[in-house]
Amino acid sequence: MGHMSVTIDIAGLPPERVLFAASPLAELGHALHVLAEPSHHPGLHGWVTATATGLKPDLADRLCEADSLWGPVISDVFTPLACLPSADGRPGATLAEELDMLDRLDDERYVEAALDVSCSGYYTSVGPPLRDARSRAVALERAAARGPRAVVFARRLLDDPPGVRTWLRRLFEDCEQAFFGDVWRRVGVQLATDARHKTEVLRRRGLREALAEVSPAVSVDDRGTLITVDKLTSGRATALAPEVGPGLTLVPSSLGWPHLLVLSAPGWRPMIHYPVGMPELPDPASLDLLKLRMEALAHPMRLRMCRWLARSACTTGELATEHGISAPEASRHLAVLKKAGLLTTRRRGRYVLHQLDLTVVARLGSDFLEGVLR
Repeated sequence: MGHMSVTIDIAGLPPERVLFAASPLAELGHALHVLAEPSHHPGLHGWVTATATGLKPDLADRLCEADSLWGPVISDVFTPLACLPSADGRPGATLAEELDMLDRLDDERYVEAALDVSCSGYYTSVGPPLRDARSRAVALERAAARGPRAVVFARRLLDDPPGVRTWLRRLFEDCEQAFFGDVWRRVGVQLATDARHKTEVLRRRGLREALAEVSPAVSVDDRGTLITVDKLTSGRATALAPEVGPGLTLVPSSLGWPHLLVLSAPGWRPMIHYPVGMPELPDPASLDLLKLRMEALAHPMRLRMCRWLARSACTTGELATEHGISAPEASRHLAVLKKAGLLTTRRRGRYVLHQLDLTVVARLGSDFLEGVLR
């Protein structure tokens, strides 16, 4: 579990090519994703309800037609800056500017980005779907796994790229008018402030410190040549792709929690989308620690012991007597729980008292959720 991660090769990347910037189009992608998958975002149910009920039926229907672009995962069409050398890794200041950038992608790139969505985190490399029959078949097969609506949309996109592109741009503009303009007015300033702060940390204290502020799940190796993002998926990217020029862009998101997304498409500039300002919880446990905790609790005897340890502090002897096991056996079970960080211990005279750390246990659900949705 600990060996799965997405890595970004930054060997030889000049520090000034690492960029923090807010992106209206990326945030629109997050907003549409939240509306399509509200269960991923329990903290935003109020916003989802208010927004969804306020949508005109025509707009709601059109959003349903294209929701394969932002359903379980968010398509790369929301990050055109990552494959335009002229963008130099910088998002536009407004949604209109970024939609202009999206218009500059050729049909091949656009269609590939729109169709190449899957939860696996792997990008297909079977060829361009507009010219390659095998690739087209793969794209439609993947769409079929997402349901009939996704197939209809994929076919439309493959048969008439210019028509669908015009239709989508209009859809995004209508979203801005209906609800996203208000969202961006509210969160845009916060995101720009976060990007400025991280830029300052990067300049004064270096990449390691800046990444530590992005998320505990993002780290850089000792030589400063490889960034690792702790995720339940594997992927590799390089910040030195010759097609787009060297660089790494990090984009803050207000609506994105708990997702920490990494764009690692071949030939595209890598991007990390990281959540800010949500929710007021301690740092999530690493995936290795989460696995350790769940394994520790999976044993029936330890689970029974937890019932006692949750109610009051107990000594090893008390637990052994209560559960009909030897003191060494009780001690071994306690050691497993302690190693997983599930216990607090304190000394009272010559006795050592163990108690379940209820705060840590209460966080297991959100830690698990964050781990699998990251």
